[in-house]
Amino acid sequence: MKKLIVVIAGLACLTGIVFAAGNDSENTGSAVTGRAILAGGCFWCVESALEQLDGVDEVISGYTGGNKVNPTYKEVSAGGTGHTEAVEVHFDPQTISYAELLEVFWMNMDPTDAGGQFVDRGSQYRSGIFYLNEEQRVIAEQSKKRLAESGPFNKPIVTEITKAGPFYPAEDYHQDYYAKNPMRYWFYTSGSGRKEFKEKYWGKQE
Repeated sequence: MKKLIVVIAGLACLTGIVFAAGNDSENTGSAVTGRAILAGGCFWCVESALEQLDGVDEVISGYTGGNKVNPTYKEVSAGGTGHTEAVEVHFDPQTISYAELLEVFWMNMDPTDAGGQFVDRGSQYRSGIFYLNEEQRVIAEQSKKRLAESGPFNKPIVTEITKAGPFYPAEDYHQDYYAKNPMRYWFYTSGSGRKEFKEKYWGKQE
C-alpha cells in the first residue's frame, strides 16, 4: 500500500489536483494541520487502509454526522442517531497531502452507493468527506469532480461533502480491530464484497 503513494502523487500532479502544504498546527482544523474526517462504511476497513500509508500517524475509528452526543456502537449501528461510522486521520502533510489521502480513500470504498457500503446497509454506513475548513472543502470538491470525470465508475459519485461536526471516538475494542483480530477481520472483509469491489475497479493492492 505504501508504494501506492508514489503512483497517486504522480497521477495527482498530472491531473492538476491542488495539494495542501505549509504550517502544521492541529488547533486550526486546517487541511494543512494533518487532520481529516472520512467515512467509507465499516470503520475497521477504512482504518486499516489508511493507517498503512506513509505519513499517516494515527487513524481513529468513530462516529460523526449526527446529533446524539457520545453515541455508542449499539446506538449508531441500530440507526436513528444520524451518525455514520467514520475515521479521524492524523497525518504529516509534509509526507502525504490531504488530496493524496482522498485519492487513496476513493480506492477503498464504493462512492456510487448512497444506501451504505457493501453488506452494511443504512445511513449509519453512508460514505462522506467531512471538511474542517474551506480549503479542505475545495480540495474535496475537486477530487470528487475528477473522480466522476476520469474514474472507473459509470454511475454518479454520491459521496457527500459536508462541514465537519463533532467526532466521537468509538469504543476501544474497535480501534485497530484489523490488527487485534486479524482472522475475524479477514472473514468480514472477504465476505462483505469490499475486497472484490476494490480489485474489480482498481486492481489488486499490496
